[in-house]
Amino acid sequence: MYHFLLHAHSGLRYLVLLVAVIVIIKSLIGWFGDASYSRFDKVIAPTYVGLMHLQLLLGLTLYFISPFVTFDMSDKVIRYWSVEHILMMILAVASAQVGRSISKKAEDAQVKFRIQTIFFGISILLILVALAAMPERSII
Repeated sequence: MYHFLLHAHSGLRYLVLLVAVIVIIKSLIGWFGDASYSRFDKVIAPTYVGLMHLQLLLGLTLYFISPFVTFDMSDKVIRYWSVEHILMMILAVASAQVGRSISKKAEDAQVKFRIQTIFFGISILLILVALAAMPERSII
C-alpha cells in the first residue's frame, strides 16, 4: 500500500504542475489581456485546487504510514520530510484554496484573474521552494 501511494503521489505532481502552469498563464492573459471569465476558466481553476487537495490527501496518508517519518531533527533529510515538506505543501494548498474562494466571489473578470494569478502563483512558488530545499541525499 505504501509503495502504491508513494507512486501515485509522485506521479500526480506532474499533473498538478501542468495544470498550475496552464491556470497561471491563463489567469495572467485574462488579467492583462482584459478577457472575460470563460467556461474554461470556470473549470481549470477548481481543477487545480482539487488536484492540490488530492495531492495533499495522498501526502498526508503517506506521512502517517511512512516508515521514514520520524522526529529526529538532527538528520536534515528526516527533518525535511517530517516537518519542512509537509508544512510548505499545506501552505501551498491553503494559498490555492484561499485564492479560489476569494476569486469566486469577485464580480469583475479582471479581479478574478488577478486574485487567481497572485494566490495560485504563491502556491506554485511555495511548491518550488520546497522542492528546491529538498536535501541531496533523500529517501525518495
